[in-house]
Amino acid sequence: MKRKIASLCTVVALTAVSQFTQAADTIKIGMIAESTGANAEAGVYQINGARMAVEEINKAGGVLGKQLELKVEDNQSTNPGSVLALSKLTSGGDMAALIGTVRSTQIQAMSPTLVKTGLPMMIGGTDYGLTHANNPWIFRARPNDGYSAKVIAEYGVNTLKLKKWAIVHSTDSFGNGGKTHLTNALKALGVTPVTVQGFTSNSQDMTPVVLAIKQSGADIVSSYIANSTDVAIFAKQLRQLGVKAAWVGSPSVSTDTAMKLAVEALYDTYSIADYASSSSPEAGAYDKKYKEKYKIDADLYSAWAYDAVSLLAMAMNNAKSTKPDDIKKALHAIKGYKGVEGTYQFDKNGDGLHGYNIVKNENGKIVFIKHIDFNPGE
Repeated sequence: MKRKIASLCTVVALTAVSQFTQAADTIKIGMIAESTGANAEAGVYQINGARMAVEEINKAGGVLGKQLELKVEDNQSTNPGSVLALSKLTSGGDMAALIGTVRSTQIQAMSPTLVKTGLPMMIGGTDYGLTHANNPWIFRARPNDGYSAKVIAEYGVNTLKLKKWAIVHSTDSFGNGGKTHLTNALKALGVTPVTVQGFTSNSQDMTPVVLAIKQSGADIVSSYIANSTDVAIFAKQLRQLGVKAAWVGSPSVSTDTAMKLAVEALYDTYSIADYASSSSPEAGAYDKKYKEKYKIDADLYSAWAYDAVSLLAMAMNNAKSTKPDDIKKALHAIKGYKGVEGTYQFDKNGDGLHGYNIVKNENGKIVFIKHIDFNPGE
């Protein structure tokens, strides 16, 4: 009997050691995602893209001989939730790196905690200030709004030949930053907006904003709206109230969520887009894989997360290390990597991409028009 008990204890002990060794042999990447709350659908895309990259990397042998493990924490689509999610992910001290969200205001809220944590974080928020606030741990897997404003202004003024601009923006860090950069970009082209309208995210009635645009006589509307659901509400009310101005907006205008909710109200609109399936062979191949796996179209929410995982894996392999400082240095050294969002060349601030695509919604299909790129620092 004693021998049986001893044997059983040995088996249990060996199993526990085996499980611990297996856990220790994975490289953990923490992701803060919007699994619940107002932006939960965007969070689904983000998680899908990241998981697909992890699966592909692990199937190819992993990183430094180990498998990647993605740990997802829900931020409930809020700033406080984001800070809490970050704290939960980093409390165990076993994360190699982090992936944030596309919400600039959430990244801004997490930034002080991230500095204390000392882990590299890939982000999708596009507010220019996020990578210019002396936080050395932030790396952006999308272009910033300093570039987006230049592309929107250049296309609207020089290609569409329109001069009476209305700017609509959400009054968060993303919308306020985009509005400021676009106003400056238009000023450089000799244009002053006829009206600038801000609104609180998740507003259900945009009538006052739309009426102000209609009364201004604007012939072009440009938007920096953070949430795809807000884009859809604005689009429907804009058309219902008879505003037929052209529209060139930020990437949320061409997300799958916005287009499904707004349908015809977004037909013939233009947007800048960091991800467009026909913009490169890499983007086309990703779009095909994503559709096959998830049975839905890919968009920017999934694309940047896919690239974020790939970039972190590349940095670890290049550094031959999972130490935060080594990963940080290796990310800065990445030049010419062709991701699905574009070709990455990280500058000293942590910005990896330096241009945007112009796309058009043609009867519910996104059509790539052209890519406009800038040299880092322009």
